[in-house]
Amino acid sequence: MVLVTVRLAPRATLEQAMRRLKLSEKDVDTGYGLVLIDPGEDLYGLRVSEAAARRIDPSAGGGPYADPRIEPYGPPD
Repeated sequence: MVLVTVRLAPRATLEQAMRRLKLSEKDVDTGYGLVLIDPGEDLYGLRVSEAAARRIDPSAGGGPYADPRIEPYGPPD
């Protein structure tokens, strides 16, 4: 999975983002959902498969961006 961004209307839903980007439920990590990144710009992020990210029209969304797993560095104290 990779991250992509999309500009939507305020208080947008995951379904609206999927419609705008022409994605199906199998293309999207629905557990991650739609995350508001910048409220002033109505910019949202969502996780999609790499294949889906390649199909997104650049005028509709940005990315793909890496989505590395975040883990502690080194042994626990």
